Amino acid sequence: MAGFASVTAVDSSLTGPSSSTPKKPGHSAKRPRRRLALGGVILGALLLTGCQLPSFGAYRGSTSQAQSTFKLWQGFFLAGLVVGGVVLLLILWAVIRYRRRSEEIPRQTQYHTLTEVIYTVTPILTVIGLFVATVVVENQVTAVSPNPYTTIHVYAFQWGWEFQYDNGVKIIGQTTDAPTMVIPTEETVRLYLRSYDVLHGFYVPEFNFSRYASPGYWTSFDLNVLHNGVYRGQCTQLCGLYHSLMFFNVRSVSAPAYQSWLRAEGTFQRNHPNSIGQLPAGVHPNVNGSVPSYSGNSSNTGNTGGAYYGD
Repeated sequence: MAGFASVTAVDSSLTGPSSSTPKKPGHSAKRPRRRLALGGVILGALLLTGCQLPSFGAYRGSTSQAQSTFKLWQGFFLAGLVVGGVVLLLILWAVIRYRRRSEEIPRQTQYHTLTEVIYTVTPILTVIGLFVATVVVENQVTAVSPNPYTTIHVYAFQWGWEFQYDNGVKIIGQTTDAPTMVIPTEETVRLYLRSYDVLHGFYVPEFNFSRYASPGYWTSFDLNVLHNGVYRGQCTQLCGLYHSLMFFNVRSVSAPAYQSWLRAEGTFQRNHPNSIGQLPAGVHPNVNGSVPSYSGNSSNTGNTGGAYYGD
């Protein structure tokens, strides 16, 4: 320890840089700019990879109702981008404008009335605008025609679907045998929906539409498909073991082709009743509250799912 006691303090001026050594010009000013540029690149990359302009990842809609929903989605997304962009710019402006420059305490201010009014009123007006737009589009989507072109009864069960037409045609499929519901294009189709057993979900992604299929009561809605094609549908409520296999198809054809198919299918099923798919053994329509002969024209059925109980 005696050896350490003999060591004297080292003058840092002898080993450190001289105070007269000039600093690199612009070094401190370039660093914040580089960080800002890097942040802008990262943010831009996230925005470009996270959305698909101009649909923002949503379907444009294959029905007239779905197109209204798509426009609402676009409006919400654009409003979110505007609000988020303004907030981000204000944050960056505050970070750069009021960054620390010295050890002095900056001047303190408060009660800027105009700013407080703006950031209070603007969010309120934004929420009111989005609410009004939602109500308008929701009324368009849930509106039902007094005279639909045709009506179809849709029944969900574990784990499949049954489609019944006015002339008695039945299409039944389950699990890997996904049934196909045929509808006319550019015509109003009224669907009456319910479940034989548990809660299911009727969902067609390209229609931008989903509705519960509930046991015990009907729900009804209109669809007006704009183009011929086959559209994939599925159940959206976890309804049991084979929920993931509960698919169906919607095939939209011209009105004359639809009428031809309906007549031909009706004749074929009357002549070959064994060709109609069978419901699972545990599903009994009359026991579970379904009324196959129900025409759907009673006041017991409405777009809000008025209660209607079978025998």
